[in-house]
Amino acid sequence: MNKFDVSPMLNAYPDSIGDKLSDTVNMLALPEFTGAFGSFYILPSVFNTDLDRGFSVIDYNLNEQLAKKEDIENIKKLGLNLKLDFILNHASVLSPQFQDLLKKGRNSVYADFFIDWNKFWENEGEMTADGYIKPYDEHLKKMFFRKPGLPILKIRMTDGEDVPYWNTFYQQVDYIRPTVQQIMKITGVQYCTAKKLHEIVCTALDEGKKPSEIDFAQLCEQGEKIRDWLESNREYLGQMDLNINSELVWDFYADTLKRLADYGAKTVRLDAFAYAPKAVGEPNFLNEPATWDVLEKVNDIATPLNLNLLPEIHAAYGEKIYLKIAQKGYMTYDFFLPGLLIHAIEKNDATVIAKWAREIVDNNIHTVNMLGCHDGIPLLDLKGLIPDDEIQSLIDTVVSRGGYVKNLDGQKNMYYQVNATYFSALGEDERKMLLARAVQLFMPGKPQIWYLDLFAGKNDYEAVKRAGAGGHKEINRTNLSVQSVEDALKTRIVQKQLEMLKFRKNCPAFSENAKISVESDNQKLTITWDNCGKTATLTADFSTFEYKIETNC
Repeated sequence: MNKFDVSPMLNAYPDSIGDKLSDTVNMLALPEFTGAFGSFYILPSVFNTDLDRGFSVIDYNLNEQLAKKEDIENIKKLGLNLKLDFILNHASVLSPQFQDLLKKGRNSVYADFFIDWNKFWENEGEMTADGYIKPYDEHLKKMFFRKPGLPILKIRMTDGEDVPYWNTFYQQVDYIRPTVQQIMKITGVQYCTAKKLHEIVCTALDEGKKPSEIDFAQLCEQGEKIRDWLESNREYLGQMDLNINSELVWDFYADTLKRLADYGAKTVRLDAFAYAPKAVGEPNFLNEPATWDVLEKVNDIATPLNLNLLPEIHAAYGEKIYLKIAQKGYMTYDFFLPGLLIHAIEKNDATVIAKWAREIVDNNIHTVNMLGCHDGIPLLDLKGLIPDDEIQSLIDTVVSRGGYVKNLDGQKNMYYQVNATYFSALGEDERKMLLARAVQLFMPGKPQIWYLDLFAGKNDYEAVKRAGAGGHKEINRTNLSVQSVEDALKTRIVQKQLEMLKFRKNCPAFSENAKISVESDNQKLTITWDNCGKTATLTADFSTFEYKIETNC
């Protein structure tokens, strides 16, 4: 691993501020932000993407609506290192590789680039009436699902065959509505009959019905022809899992990492990489040792490009996955800090967070920590660190303040995350927010700052409504206008955070070589960074929500 940069990192979408990336670049050039950040993590909608606000990548060209090459160059001119995403597990249906597969079928050079579900599970399950294999129970019990049902998307090939492909995350299927005249050509019926059929089809599709569910009544003979036309002309969006046993996939990995390095990335976040290794009889998430073998192979590509890898794995504290990542020499996310800080603030007790800080120091773990982020506040991760009833109490508290619970599909009482802004999760109490920020900035590691936390963003319920089903994450993704940012810069809570960020960025005590000491007497937490006699000390009181920063820098 290259030198571990511990300076604060801004985290945002390219359109989180204003309408496009240049608006964020202009904000970062303001005097109020000078010297506040050392890095900028731009979420992947900066690329050519479709679903999941950027995490379904068509290709890694810049999104022409949101970013230009000069924006990237201007970020570097501001002295900011780039962190970018590489979505290792999947690519969009609209990717050139999958589109070639759709066009050429089995004759495509990319025939094995994605995972044919039935081919993968051949002789390891029962074929269903719907044309896909249901794996035997001995395999299903090891599976980890992110959505209801089996993780497949059925694709109609050019020869008319429906083929299920592995699709762990999001998908969308749209049926094109035929015109009245198209129905005449499809069925050979008269105009008036075609008009009646058109009405039946459009009404059913508007109700969310699939072609197989459309009731054509006395027109069933013509209906079968229309159903076949609808299925043959459906359009897809989705994140299709890649087959890491294909050499072409590894060529794609190498090309992508090279492109990210050319953009100027210093750190690459490996999104969902633990889902990539798949084998019959093994878990489809965190398959060991295959997960670590893939990580090592990717690192072999990244190292000559001077890229630091940041593997993203959510796992319970008790599983010690974070420690395995650290011991292998990689940076790791501190997914425990967000929940632990709320826990400490609500219980007026710093004991557990002090214990965790000492563990980071004692094990020399290079963490990237955060409060909020583009996902939610992780709580499943706390299992084994605090009792389950206290995790439930945290969930209840954040939900009572307007948050949304996101469960792991099929996992009762297993809470993956709660979706809320961090400010709202803290009851929109400015004292608590500033205390949380101060503690984050003194915790061992590199602090990642979600843009909405910096501006004390509140839960955005209207955004959730606009997003519809599954739109719970939008509660913490509000796009801020340039004017609202200018107004926020006049508030105390924003000014105090920027003041602390500048101190964290510029005080020489904060160094990857610093000695960090942690003390706690239940309600109070004291963290000191000492770098060759330059010191910075935080004393945080969780009973009064007051804090004090002392330094000789």
